[in-house]
Amino acid sequence: MSGNRRALFFASLFLLAACGDDADGGDPAALCVTAVPDALRTCVGAYGAGIARCYAEAGGPCAEGDASLAAALTALGTAVRGTCTDGELFGLDVDAAVGRVENACASEASSAAWRVYGGPHGAAWAAADPSARACLGSVHDASMTQLDGDLAALAGCAAGEGCDELANTRMANAVAAEAAINGACRFLDDIIGVTPDVVAERVALQADCVTAAAIDDTAGLGLACGPDYAQFDAPDGEWTFIPVDGDVWGTACGDGSDFGFFVRFPNEGGSLDRVVVALQGGGVCIFEDDCRARFEGGARSLFSATAEEDAPLGGGIGSDDPSVNPFAEWTRVYLPYCNQDVFAGGGEDEVFGDLTVKRFGAVNLRAAMRMVRDVLWQKLDEAGGAGFRPDELVAFFGGFSAGGYGANYNYHWMLDDLQWPRTIAFPDAGLGPDNGTPTSVAAIGVLKLPLWGTRKNLPPYCFAPECAVGPVLFEALSPRLLQVPEQQVLFLSNQYDATASGDAFFDTPGGYANALRDGYCAAEDLSGVHWYLTSTSDMSVHVVSPRDEFWTGSVAGETMSDWFVRAVEQPETMASRAEEGDFTTSEIEELAGIEPFACALP
Repeated sequence: MSGNRRALFFASLFLLAACGDDADGGDPAALCVTAVPDALRTCVGAYGAGIARCYAEAGGPCAEGDASLAAALTALGTAVRGTCTDGELFGLDVDAAVGRVENACASEASSAAWRVYGGPHGAAWAAADPSARACLGSVHDASMTQLDGDLAALAGCAAGEGCDELANTRMANAVAAEAAINGACRFLDDIIGVTPDVVAERVALQADCVTAAAIDDTAGLGLACGPDYAQFDAPDGEWTFIPVDGDVWGTACGDGSDFGFFVRFPNEGGSLDRVVVALQGGGVCIFEDDCRARFEGGARSLFSATAEEDAPLGGGIGSDDPSVNPFAEWTRVYLPYCNQDVFAGGGEDEVFGDLTVKRFGAVNLRAAMRMVRDVLWQKLDEAGGAGFRPDELVAFFGGFSAGGYGANYNYHWMLDDLQWPRTIAFPDAGLGPDNGTPTSVAAIGVLKLPLWGTRKNLPPYCFAPECAVGPVLFEALSPRLLQVPEQQVLFLSNQYDATASGDAFFDTPGGYANALRDGYCAAEDLSGVHWYLTSTSDMSVHVVSPRDEFWTGSVAGETMSDWFVRAVEQPETMASRAEEGDFTTSEIEELAGIEPFACALP
């Protein structure tokens, strides 16, 4: 069936249903409420089937403008327009309602496929042999079957067809998906870094979000996504500490205390749907001696998150002053660092004798961002207009030092699972280059990825130990970027940084500076990856973007602040910035041996 014929077929089904209900005296508004979830469910299934067909028949991702994907969205839009009028769905006009559900269909179906096939570029599929490809196809089939079953059960409950068995039905759907995956694919973890139970858990959460995009009143459905699940409120124009309920979200700080984060919504007239997310730094403890020294010494606060001890940074990109920070009146989120795991921990306890450190960094980050997402969803819907549109929201997602590492390791999740495609990463002083010795970032990856439960939270196309190394991860991320122009990584650092040098196990800051310079030149070949290297050479500087002197200072003729603005307003024109400086002639002993850049500078 051609794309146009398929669209007309779906549309005719929905319009026939509408005529039948009206003939029976049905309420047109009720028809909209019941028809949209079914239409969205149909679209998700058709869109997912279209993606699977591309891999099975064309050997890779669908081409831009694929007819079957377009037809699925057209049928959805036709169904909504044929059954809804302005204001019936979320108070939105029909165009906005169509935009919302079309985005939900495409983004959720794509997300389910990307975690299986290895990103939108299908990297896992490309690297797989025929047996592994058969496995991935089976995983995608099982995912879509589970998602369809969950959506049907949730829509039925919302329509008054009975909710008593909803939880049991959804549990059975997840169990069946796991069994199907296990039966068809015994080595899934070796192919995309996750196990069947993780796949089923993530699909179930997607069902919640799809349902929240189609049903206005989700009370009684038990969803963990959407405006009805908003967990907090905060005043505009001031930083507010938001505690997170660990029993609900599975979060915890390193010492077992509750996690919490900060949020600042803009004053009236600000940009609610423009977001800056910053991850706090604070080093990392790897072994018993350094963890115990921090835990029992004066750095106990590195294992907890409190409003008093973890107040947001106040300079540069962290400034509340619009004359300094162009993003001061955006929504801003600040995540304290309390697990000493570079925001990579997947929810494991690491035991050192009588000392236990909870490695929950990625769990905490993702819970906080889901909470922020749901509140933004609620606020933007209440504000009117087009309401919450994750595909139109623009975000900076970055961090400082250990937080920069965390931005590297979680950026793909912001794009692919949270589904904020117009997100720009800005890891600051968190490159994590490899020094080529047995004591290195890559070696720590070998040791700690399994112990911290990190593997399942890395991209499905880069989850081996060497993916802990920033340049390796950037190279893997690059083919996935630039689906939209904002999808870019902006790496920041001063070239003389003794702290970052030690964190990455380099013998001297000079050796680290050479690694920075090599990475800068290598990034010339990576689409969507750009660097901004400052050149203070008379003293070591660790972390630059929250410092006014660097934020407003210039490198190669452009201030850091203007560079960030350009990433939003003219992303197609982004280019790296660095200067040679006087590093190669420095008389500072620990900078000895710095080589000139091996590539041309702007």
